[in-house]
Amino acid sequence: MKTYKKDDIAIGWNPEKCIHAGNCARQLSSVFKPNEKPWIQPENATKEAIIEQVGKCPSGALSIIRNEA
Repeated sequence: MKTYKKDDIAIGWNPEKCIHAGNCARQLSSVFKPNEKPWIQPENATKEAIIEQVGKCPSGALSIIRNEA
């Protein structure tokens, strides 16, 4: 799993689970940019918007990891 940090969370991406539905890129294109590297750019949206979008991932390939302080 690859992780991309934003504030007190990280976006986890498990490429083996990804079915490439494209919901993330269509609905939050400021963060999820499949043609760029890195393809997940969490600095481009609010934490709340990212959490909401990751929750819509149909395959579960994207997840939110909360960093405990």
